[in-house]
Amino acid sequence: MRRLNVLTWHTHGSYLYYLSQAPHEFHVLMKPGRPPGYGGRCGPFPFGPNVHDLPAEQARMHAFDCILFQEDHHWEKDQFELLMPAQRSLPRIYLEHDPPRAHAASAPQAWASDIRHPVDDSGVLLVHVTPFNSLMWDSGATPTRVIEHGVMLPPGVRYSGELERGLTITNHLARRGRRMGADLFALLRTQAPLDLLGMDSGALGGIGELAHPQLPAFAARYRFLFSPIRYSSLSLSTVEAMMAGMPVVALATTEMASVIRDRESGFAVLDPGALLASMQALLVDAGLARQLGANARRTALERFSIERFSADWDAALRDVTR
Repeated sequence: MRRLNVLTWHTHGSYLYYLSQAPHEFHVLMKPGRPPGYGGRCGPFPFGPNVHDLPAEQARMHAFDCILFQEDHHWEKDQFELLMPAQRSLPRIYLEHDPPRAHAASAPQAWASDIRHPVDDSGVLLVHVTPFNSLMWDSGATPTRVIEHGVMLPPGVRYSGELERGLTITNHLARRGRRMGADLFALLRTQAPLDLLGMDSGALGGIGELAHPQLPAFAARYRFLFSPIRYSSLSLSTVEAMMAGMPVVALATTEMASVIRDRESGFAVLDPGALLASMQALLVDAGLARQLGANARRTALERFSIERFSADWDAALRDVTR
């Protein structure tokens, strides 16, 4: 079967890298200076030859088999400014990375409007990255599919856990605030040894940012990964940590409640005091950490393999272009 030509955007570099493991050609829009969202194949990722830079002004001159949208402005603005009418009628997929921001305490009118997905088109496939996200969005007439994450680690990366510290990996935690658990991280850091890694982590006394290819080996030296996130999508860093055999301490919310089996592959709880007790248990018992981490790796191999992920994306792309 021939390889498909897919037009897309650089929204999340690590996701794009894993997506590019599917057996197709990905043409990634870029603009001068490579601003956010239009970086093409930029960054530290070891993209293969099937990922191609495409200047945005040249998009209308190319032939594609499918358009893969990843953000609202791609759907609402870019397709009309950058593509020809014939291209806009091609098979289309919208990849939704996040759950809706609304919550059950919203006013009924806000709740109804905020959870309705902006894509309401029976001719588009809406792909969610977790079952929780799919459950929470009202997709209207748009057909949906869940393609869970898939990851792969650099050769030889395995959990060691020799650093008696926990690690949180979150970009812009200070700016993103309570939803991402900035307050919980600040509280628990006063009671347990925790480091913060990610973009602008220095604003909270963190250790900075690390290129994605070096991240798994760096993280694997820590005793555990701590996710303070209250409400967001499942992070790739969590899945990568599990794949390395690292135990995870997290809030049992959103998709995390189905990924981390409490006291089997890590600790998934709701009480901040229980979070602290879980961390302390792992810090004093390296054997427990290794046991839980081994179970986490088993879960990751079964649920988040790059082979399954690539096969799911191959099937989705071929289904919409058939």
